Amino acid sequence: MAEADITQHRRELTSAELGALAHLYRGEIYRSTIWRTRLDTTTNWAVVTLGVALSITFSSPSASPLPLVLVGILILFFLMLESRRYRYFNVWRARARWLERYFFAPMLKDGDFHMERDWQKVLAEDYLHPHYHSSFMTAVGRRIRRNYLWILLIQSVSYIGKLIVHPVPLATLDQFWRRADVGPIPGEIVAAAGAIYVGVWLAIALWSEWDDRTRFGRAPSSSGMG
Repeated sequence: MAEADITQHRRELTSAELGALAHLYRGEIYRSTIWRTRLDTTTNWAVVTLGVALSITFSSPSASPLPLVLVGILILFFLMLESRRYRYFNVWRARARWLERYFFAPMLKDGDFHMERDWQKVLAEDYLHPHYHSSFMTAVGRRIRRNYLWILLIQSVSYIGKLIVHPVPLATLDQFWRRADVGPIPGEIVAAAGAIYVGVWLAIALWSEWDDRTRFGRAPSSSGMG
C-alpha cells in the first residue's frame, strides 16, 4: 500500500492524545519490567533449590542421590509458576513492542515512511478485550528454552555423575541400576521415569520453537501480538 493510502486510512492523533500515548507507553514498560523481575525471581528459586540438592547429594560419598530426584518436583512447580507469570509479562511486553514498532519507530525513521495501517485498531482491541497473547504450553516451552533446559541438564548430569562416582567408581552396569534404586522401585524404572521427565520438557521446548517459527517466522508478527 502506498504511503498516501496508509496516511488516509490512519486517524491522526492530537497533541493531547500523543501525550497520553507516551504516558501509556511508559506504563506498559513499567509493568513489563515488574513482571520481568518476577520471572527472574522464579528462576532464581529453581537455581537455589537445585544448588541445595547438589550440596546435600555431594556432601559425602555415602550421601543419597535422592535429593536430586526430589528437587525435580520443585523445579516443575517453579516452571509452572513462571510460565503463568510469563503469560502476564507477555501482555505488557507485546503492547510496548507494538507501540515501539508502529508508532515510535516510524516517527523517528528517516527516509521511507511506513506505519501499519491498523496498528491503532489492533492496540485498541487489545485494551477493549484483553487476553493472553500466548497459550500456557507455549509459555512453558519458551521458559524451558530460555532457562529451564539448562537447569534440567545440570540436574540430570549431576544425578548420573553421582551414581557413577559415589560411593566408589562404577564397576558394572548392574551396579549403576542398583545405586539408582529408590526403596522398592528398581533403578531401571527410576532411570526410565527420569528420561521421560526430561524428554517431555525437551519435546515441549522444540514444539514451542516450531510453533513460534510457524506463526511468526524469524520476524515479529505483522498482524497481531504474540
